[in-house]
Amino acid sequence: MSQQPELISPSLPESPAPEPGNASSVPPAPPSPAPPQRIPRWLVRAELFLRVLLRMYIGLAVFYAPWSSLFWDQNPLFVQYPTLSIFAANGAVRGIVSGLGLLNLWIAFQDAIRFRGR
Repeated sequence: MSQQPELISPSLPESPAPEPGNASSVPPAPPSPAPPQRIPRWLVRAELFLRVLLRMYIGLAVFYAPWSSLFWDQNPLFVQYPTLSIFAANGAVRGIVSGLGLLNLWIAFQDAIRFRGR
């Protein structure tokens, strides 16, 4: 039976509260909350760099994809669904997709420029 844990908690020390007859002692102040943790500067910059790099890569890919014959014209999805292929071959659709790529590039550059001042 020596392997079983003890079921009785250890005895607690006496309370630090002042005795009822002693009114001159001042109760201790409550502990102050810990200051909030700050994120290291290098980690913020690394996250920004990776975010801008990823947005630029996606923006360039989406901007270029509609005008690439290998990706857009010979896409297996468009070959399987000919009506989707007709819709995707429309110049306006290609322009809208390219515009989304440019918008992504713009957001990446704005992110990089805005952080530069900090």
